[in-house]
Amino acid sequence: MAFSDYRTALVTGASSGIGAATVRRLAAEGLEVHAVARDADRLKALSTETGCRVHAVDVSKLDALTALAKSAEFDILVNNAGQSRRGNILDTTPEDVDALIEVNLRAVLHLTRLIVPGMASRDRGHVVNISSIAGHYAFGGGNTVYHATKAGIHSLSQQLRVDLYGTRVRVTEVSPGRVATNIFQNPNVADSESARFVGQFETLQPQDIVDAIAFAVESPARMNVAMLEVVPTFQVVGGLRFASRSGTTPGHGARDGRHR
Repeated sequence: MAFSDYRTALVTGASSGIGAATVRRLAAEGLEVHAVARDADRLKALSTETGCRVHAVDVSKLDALTALAKSAEFDILVNNAGQSRRGNILDTTPEDVDALIEVNLRAVLHLTRLIVPGMASRDRGHVVNISSIAGHYAFGGGNTVYHATKAGIHSLSQQLRVDLYGTRVRVTEVSPGRVATNIFQNPNVADSESARFVGQFETLQPQDIVDAIAFAVESPARMNVAMLEVVPTFQVVGGLRFASRSGTTPGHGARDGRHR
């Protein structure tokens, strides 16, 4: 298919990073793009630049999502909005658990429930879910709740293809590794090892993820790019951790900076 086969797109988390870059690409391809984020000022600037329609809403609010889904017949849905937090399940706060589930998983489920049935009835559409390698692998320094929400997006993407079988609605999961985005400027993660990793090592840029999205959307109608795992050349997921039988001294099978 081609971008010209679609008319409208909805992009969440659109005020910066991958979301804003996606809005720019889709608008340049001639689509009517609806950009969703909480930051009204950034959305206004993006609208001035691209001509996109803006919705300054919090995706954790179901009423706002319901109204948003009724604002147009969307051909492309890019579920990009996401948050991260510092720490693991041993020290995560109730507020962190709720926030990550609300934004990273619940909002995606609701937007899918609200928008995709229309795609199916029109026999036309493409859902792009931005997950993370955190949804597929366990590694030190990750936030357990974040990993769990992204694993949920992976599962949703797989099951959604089953639900849409027999239609021309395609589902693509883009699973990035380390990307230089504003998520690491969040005060909850800004001073973390992950944030420092962005400055110390070569990382992907938002445009790299947009190129992956474009590849999937522009693929022939007979072809569903089900999943794209996109990582920096110098990021390898893996490595071993082990401890002595006394459980006192953990060791590492790879140098820290190379395997996460």
